Amino acid sequence: MTAHNEQADIIADEQEARRIAGQLVMIRMPGLTLDADNAAFMRDNHIRAICLFRGNMQDEHQLKQFTRDLRQTMGTDSLIALDQEGGAVVRSLWVPQPPAAMSLGASADPELCRQVGAAVARSVRALGFNWNFAPVLDLNNNVYNPVISERSFGSEPAKAAALALAWMQGSLAEGVACCVKHFPGHGDTHVDSHRDLPTVDKSLEALRALELEPFRIAVGQQAPAIMTAHIVYPALDAEHPATMSHRILTGLLREEWGYQGVVITDGMDMHAIAGRYGVGQAAVRALAAGADLVMALGTRETQIEALNALTEFILSGKISRAELNTRLQRVKSLCERFPCQDEVYQTEIADRILMSQAWKKGLTAFGQPQAPATGSRVRLVVSADVVSDGVSEAGIPAAKVKAMLETLYDVEMTTFSDAEQFDWASLPQDGRAVILASTIRIRYSEKVRREWKPNLHLVLWNPFQMLDIDAPALVTYGFAPPAVDAARAWLAGEIDAAGVLPVQLPSGSASH
Repeated sequence: MTAHNEQADIIADEQEARRIAGQLVMIRMPGLTLDADNAAFMRDNHIRAICLFRGNMQDEHQLKQFTRDLRQTMGTDSLIALDQEGGAVVRSLWVPQPPAAMSLGASADPELCRQVGAAVARSVRALGFNWNFAPVLDLNNNVYNPVISERSFGSEPAKAAALALAWMQGSLAEGVACCVKHFPGHGDTHVDSHRDLPTVDKSLEALRALELEPFRIAVGQQAPAIMTAHIVYPALDAEHPATMSHRILTGLLREEWGYQGVVITDGMDMHAIAGRYGVGQAAVRALAAGADLVMALGTRETQIEALNALTEFILSGKISRAELNTRLQRVKSLCERFPCQDEVYQTEIADRILMSQAWKKGLTAFGQPQAPATGSRVRLVVSADVVSDGVSEAGIPAAKVKAMLETLYDVEMTTFSDAEQFDWASLPQDGRAVILASTIRIRYSEKVRREWKPNLHLVLWNPFQMLDIDAPALVTYGFAPPAVDAARAWLAGEIDAAGVLPVQLPSGSASH
């Protein structure tokens, strides 16, 4: 290469570097509308990608206007994303609520998964989104995982991948890009990467057999985008988390597997990254490792920090114009293949019926549960307060569980604020059948396992809580209205619980 050509391959103009940096990040913003200040920030920094969360959503009219304004500000080649996985991880709550991945895993029906993925895409496309951060390809091979749980389709690689990728194909057919996550696999962790940096210390052979396999299959099926995990895999790269690992993002994903789609990081504001590396340095490391888009969420201040660091990195000449153009072209191709739409949601009623049927198909019985006779006296024991953990939506309020049961029974309710402190022996011995409804994600302690003895356990969120209580259980995998309605239908004797838990349980826990 001549000196002139070498010079041409390095970006020296600061404005050009800033423009490129802006197109290599995805941001978030507060509020329900696009105000003048945020619009100016996006225009001035050439932002083309944004992720919206529950706090950005009030109702259909507001959200459609918001995404319309974003599209007008960012331009034609824009990406407007959300997490509408299903189960507890959804953002728009008024559209038909999809089953959690593990509920679909319990159904073991690829065609149902395809239909659900398509219905989710129709609902979010009509709201102005063209990118959904789903489905999850993490395997549920650790029942103590604090963040994956029911978000996984199962523990067996080929089966989980087949269901998840059927879901993906349904979405793609309806014009919404998917983003499989969290590469190379978040299933076997004891730590939530929103809070700290997990390590999955397995041999390369074990990783290839389990964690990596669904993603390898997804690459073969041309998944349009992959999200990285903030996790260290010593067998792949002992020094860097996957999000910042050249060996993983470039060596394995690009060079060995030949992946051509978009690679986006998970949120760089997560403590596993921001708390250790700093937002700006982390953004640079991710881009250098091979990411196409850096998810610079956080605050305006941290977004500017990321943009400044990326601009400096581009100007440094440590990344060539050709490498940057390749990344920009991948993102542009995603925008062109999945343009933002502005349209009417025409299949809502049919999609609600589909979601209702899908939730019912996933219902799973554990330990031969029996419903109390209709009209009998029951006592509901349930958490008084269920808040969002930052990833999932807030769980179902106790009053709503009580209202569902009151359609069938004479109900008295006892609530607890802290499972550790609740005295099970204080419940009145008045002949009422005791139903425990678990509406939280957190697993129960050994103390609770020893002392709590309900007649029936309704597991309305984390399926592995069925292992924590010595009682027969009905597992819904979620608390969305159609999930709760499915539980009511089972209690009323209208349907069976035919789902099969798609996860290998620890030995000795298969039944009571």
